Amino acid sequence: MTNETFRDSGKSRVTMAAVGRLAGVSQVTVSRALSHPEKVSPDTLQRIRDAIEATGFVPNALAGALASKRSHLISALVPSLTNIVYASFIATFSAQLRSHGYQVLLSETGFDTTSEQDLIATHLSRRPDAMLLTGIHHSQQARRSLLGADIPVVEVWDITDSPIDMCVGFNHVDAGRAVANFLYEQGHKNAATITANDERALRRQSAFSETFTQLSGNAVLNSNTGGPASIGAGRRALAHLIDDTGFQRGAVFCSSDLLAHGVLIEARARGLCVPGDMAVMGFGDQDFARDLEPALTTVAIDRLALGSVAAEALLARLVRPDTKQSIFDLGFKILRRASA
Repeated sequence: MTNETFRDSGKSRVTMAAVGRLAGVSQVTVSRALSHPEKVSPDTLQRIRDAIEATGFVPNALAGALASKRSHLISALVPSLTNIVYASFIATFSAQLRSHGYQVLLSETGFDTTSEQDLIATHLSRRPDAMLLTGIHHSQQARRSLLGADIPVVEVWDITDSPIDMCVGFNHVDAGRAVANFLYEQGHKNAATITANDERALRRQSAFSETFTQLSGNAVLNSNTGGPASIGAGRRALAHLIDDTGFQRGAVFCSSDLLAHGVLIEARARGLCVPGDMAVMGFGDQDFARDLEPALTTVAIDRLALGSVAAEALLARLVRPDTKQSIFDLGFKILRRASA
């Protein structure tokens, strides 16, 4: 007898009643075994498990969530699934939540608030117990939806005095200013920035340019890639700065290590010496940064701590809704290497 025998007439899905018939118990007993296995005798529990395996039955998690008011799902929205900056902290975040019985429902938003708004609505329809968002800038509709859902929310990679619920990250404006001070103190009087089309990167770029101009008295040349960071975008941006603006000597602050890697390649292709002719600085301290030639000076963010603290904050809020702490500033660190 195949498991087709235990499918309801006219339907293709195996039901809990079918599992009960195969196990020789009632549907109520199957439900009890799934939600409270300790209340079912070992022999009965084993028959039900054998029946589930034989039929391929998948319990209705949403029905269980409605009964218990917990889905044991945590939603996470990040701009990019392929960028190691986001992938590394999500891996830590997910592992920590799994160890507490939760699963992570992950989606990629890009850098568009409308796309994020639509995905927030989609995820909320799955009734997650909590949600992680990247950044602190969201559409008004998204904020209203999240406040109306009344679930714990953690915004990561940034901090603000007025989070939706909690935020874990660092101050991007402070980071841009710190880099400007660092490069000026190294003796650079001219500077340029190469920035991906990302709201947080643009805030760092603006703070850097304002501070460096105040310190040096010289305007900072800016090149926006118009899209995401890549090695090719970094090469093209430096070529634009040199060919179209006349930039030759000074410091180049890139919004990511990927862009800085491209700058190093383009500089070498043009016969420029780094850091002799041009100092190059990245952001993010990706795994390859220290192994470039020259090794890349960059701004380090503890991505593993970012994921761990975000998970801990949500877990604490789920257990104790009145938990007071809402802002977790992890800071940043400038790592001086050979490129600047």
